[in-house]
Amino acid sequence: MSSHHDVDIAIIGAGVSGVYAAWRLLTEDASRRVAVFEGSDRVGGRLLSVTPPHIPYMVAELGGMRILPTVQPRIARLLDVLNDGAANDDDRIETYPFPVDQLQNIAYLRGVHLRLQDFTDAPHEVPYHLTFQEFGKTVGDLVINAIEQLVPGITNKKRTEEERRTMAQAARFDGTPLYQQGFWQVLMRVLSGEAYQLAIAAGGYETTLSNWNAADAIPWFLSDFGVDPEYQGFQQGFQQVPLTLAERVAAAGGALHCNRCLTGFDRDGDAITLRFQDGGTVTAGAAILAMPRRSLDLLVPHSPILQDPDTTQLIASVTPRPLFKLFTTYLEPWWLPAGVKKGRTTTDLPIRQTYYWPRINGKPARKGRAMLMASYDDGLNIGFWDGFRPKRGQIWCGPLDPSSTTLDWFEPTRREADPASIAWDQYQAPAAMVAEVQRQLAEIHGLQYVPDPEEASFKDWGDDPFGGGWNSWNIGVKSWEVKEAILQPVSAVPVYVCGEAYSDAQGWVEGALQTADLMLEKHFGIEPL
Repeated sequence: MSSHHDVDIAIIGAGVSGVYAAWRLLTEDASRRVAVFEGSDRVGGRLLSVTPPHIPYMVAELGGMRILPTVQPRIARLLDVLNDGAANDDDRIETYPFPVDQLQNIAYLRGVHLRLQDFTDAPHEVPYHLTFQEFGKTVGDLVINAIEQLVPGITNKKRTEEERRTMAQAARFDGTPLYQQGFWQVLMRVLSGEAYQLAIAAGGYETTLSNWNAADAIPWFLSDFGVDPEYQGFQQGFQQVPLTLAERVAAAGGALHCNRCLTGFDRDGDAITLRFQDGGTVTAGAAILAMPRRSLDLLVPHSPILQDPDTTQLIASVTPRPLFKLFTTYLEPWWLPAGVKKGRTTTDLPIRQTYYWPRINGKPARKGRAMLMASYDDGLNIGFWDGFRPKRGQIWCGPLDPSSTTLDWFEPTRREADPASIAWDQYQAPAAMVAEVQRQLAEIHGLQYVPDPEEASFKDWGDDPFGGGWNSWNIGVKSWEVKEAILQPVSAVPVYVCGEAYSDAQGWVEGALQTADLMLEKHFGIEPL
């Protein structure tokens, strides 16, 4: 590439796909001048791991929190490669079995307290009017049985991920291709309305069963919830993965610049000229936009290359999905007397899911300071919290200054100076939000009183520049064509796109790695790990 450029390849975004692409480019050709530009003050994108004050044996995952190694080969292989190159045991990325649904866990639905085992052992207690075919089944079985009716044979456990995806993409339901129909639309043809509402409420999510492209939603659902999922969490937090990749980028001679918020770019001869919020510019031989849809949308008005109608159509082929998390810490795990100690509780109240957060070794908290992911919700439930928080957009770029709003902020327990509190406090939760979460926690656990938390921290991924916690394919889109075309949206222009948004594994780091691998192989000749 031309020595007249500031860098050979500029990568925008220091999430997993961005730092992974930089690392692969440098390890394949050490002579490349590669620089990563990140708009925020940190590496990780939608991976955000924070250690709560006074609890060094727990890590709050305000962003992505787990993987499925058996169906996600790219992240599994990446961990092996990074660990093989670790300088010592402390640098290794270690995981643990991440619990989700336990038989003794609570489902609080329509004002009724259930244990998960009640769905099969005491189905008459479930407050939904189900058909006789639906009666006595778990929520997962309800949806899996429905999917089998939509695409016969797809739930066979012997099928690979690729086989399921191919089946769904080729399938028709009631004479219409699945990709032209919404997941909600087809589910309502084979599930009763009550069963669908139960699946939404007890499943813990709204957007996963909402009206996104059915041909993509079906294999996606089966990977995440359907075929004996075995999750793994990260002992030092999921953010250790991009942080380790960033270290490898630096060791290979690459550069990484935080607080460089890209506002637009254009082509100038054989160079791509990047313009930043601080007024600076950088010229590059090629640019890689390792970004979600909302971030690309923010660039379009000031980036003529992205304004081509075909390109804007590609960008708009997915929809960002809202996602919200709030963590609270306590002097003791007060939830143990309610008969729960690990996994999650689900409810139709706005907090939707509460996880009894494990220690870094994967074991449940039994005494001493402990932590909950008190609320993990999506879809319309995000709107419930809007009145308790600053308006979206106020924290881009940089963390929110609580003094800049009229909200009262939760006062944490008095604590000594603690390095862990610095990152945690950047995401401090407002007092009214914490009070409402506490009220709902008491209700779902059937307790008159729950102790006040010591600390509270939250993240709403609807804020710019993310626009949501994950992205889903729109109805009518042939995702298998778009995911190839968007790698280089305008032919002959060296601007490339990668990231979770335009992948087969949306909402997962696996998707970020998939699109980065596709882009690197097709346009730079670098084979996947």
